[in-house]
Amino acid sequence: MSNGASRLDEVLAGLLDQRQTRNQLRRLTLAPPNAADFSSNSYLSLSSQAAVQKAFLAWLQAAASPSLLGSGGSRLLDGNSSFAEELEKTIAAFHHASAGLLFNSAMDANVGLLGCVPQPGDVVVYDELVHASVHDGMRLSRAGRRVPFGHSRVWDGGDVSSLEGVLRALLGGPDGDLFVSGKRNVFVVVEGVYSMDGDVAPLGDVVECVERCLPLKNGYVIVDEAHSTGVFGDRGRGLVCELGLEDRVWARVLGFGKAMGCSGGIVLCSPTTRSYLINYARTLIYTTAMGFPALASIEATYNFLTNGQAEPLRDHLRLLVRDTHKLLVALCGRHNPPSDLLRVNTQPPRSPIIPVFTCRPRSLATYCQQRGFMVRPIVAPTVPAGKERIRVCLHAGNTMAEVEGLVRAIEAWITECVVAGTTGREGGALDASKGKPKL
Repeated sequence: MSNGASRLDEVLAGLLDQRQTRNQLRRLTLAPPNAADFSSNSYLSLSSQAAVQKAFLAWLQAAASPSLLGSGGSRLLDGNSSFAEELEKTIAAFHHASAGLLFNSAMDANVGLLGCVPQPGDVVVYDELVHASVHDGMRLSRAGRRVPFGHSRVWDGGDVSSLEGVLRALLGGPDGDLFVSGKRNVFVVVEGVYSMDGDVAPLGDVVECVERCLPLKNGYVIVDEAHSTGVFGDRGRGLVCELGLEDRVWARVLGFGKAMGCSGGIVLCSPTTRSYLINYARTLIYTTAMGFPALASIEATYNFLTNGQAEPLRDHLRLLVRDTHKLLVALCGRHNPPSDLLRVNTQPPRSPIIPVFTCRPRSLATYCQQRGFMVRPIVAPTVPAGKERIRVCLHAGNTMAEVEGLVRAIEAWITECVVAGTTGREGGALDASKGKPKL
C-alpha cells in the first residue's frame, strides 16, 4: 500500500470513528433465515407467492432473447427491447398515465428526472422529508433554487414554512413576476407515503395549493409513489389514482422494490417528457439497461395485480395494520412507559409502516431480533435526533401469531428496562439476555 493510500485510510478511519462515537455507524447485516419479517418493504409479499414465481419462471423458459441474463448495453445502444417498450405501455395504462420510462431503480428515476428537467431559473419546492434520491437529483439540476417546506404542511394560516407560505414568498420575491407570468416553472415534490413515519401525503391539498398559487399552470407536482404503489388505490394503482389526480399530477415515480417485490422503477409522464428523459436523463443514458429477468419479474407481478389476484393479500394486510396498531396502543396503555422509552402514534396508520419511537432503538431491535422478530433500529441522521425508532413494517405474509409474538417481545423489553433502570438514552446496547447495559 502506498503512503498516499495509507494516509487516506487514516482519514477515512477517523471519520468512521467519529460516526461510531455518535452511535451512528452503519454496518451490513444479514437477517436470520427463520425470523419473522417486520423489516423489509415487501408489503404484499409478492416475491414469495407461488403464482408469481410460476409466472416468472414461465417467462424465462419462453424467452426467445439470445441475451437472457443481461441486456447488453444502454437503452440507447443495444439494451432496448420490444419487451421493455411493451412493458412500459402496460404499466402506464394500468396507472392511467399516457407514457412511462423504465429505470434500473426508483432512485435512478428520481435522480434522472430531477437532474435534467428543471431549467435555469426554475425552482424546486420539496417536502422536507423527501427521499435522499430527490435531494441527489436536485443537486444535479440546473434549477435556480431548492426550497423545502414543512413536512405535509400545506396551507399558510400564519405558517410561512408551509407549502402555501413558501410559494407566496416565492411569488413575492425578487423574481416573483417571472413566476406570476408563467415564464419560470415551479416543481413541487412530495412522496405518496413517507417511509420512516408511514404517513400519507395530503396530496389533494398539495395539488389544490399549487394550482391556486400558480394559476397559469407553471406549477408541476411530482409524486414519489415508491411506498404507495401496490398498497393504495384500486388494485394497487397508487395514491394518485386513488384520489383521481392522474391529470393534475405532472409526473409520478414508481419503485418496484417495495410492494411489487422485484426491482426497478419507472417515471410516469407525458410522451414529450418521456422523449426528453431519453435524451437528457443521465441515469438512463449512461447505464446498462435491465436484463430480461428483471423485466420478466415486473411483468409477472403486474399481471398478478391486474388480474385481481393480489386483493386477498391487500385485505389481509389492511387487517394486520389495524390489529397491530391496536395491540401496540394497548401495550402502552397497560405499562404507561416514559414517552422517550416507548411511544406509538395513537392515530390509526394508513400504511403498513408503524414507527415505534424509543430512545433505545438498537437495544429494542436487538432484543426483538434475538427472539425471532426482525425489526431494525432507525437512528440519526436517517431521522432527526430525538425521533429515533424501530420501524415495524407489516406484510401480507405475516400472521397474527407473529404480530402477537412481536408485541409480547416489546412488552418484555419494557419490563426489563424498567426493572434494570435502563430507561434513558442508550450509550450501549441492552444485553437482551440479561436486561443489563452492554458496554
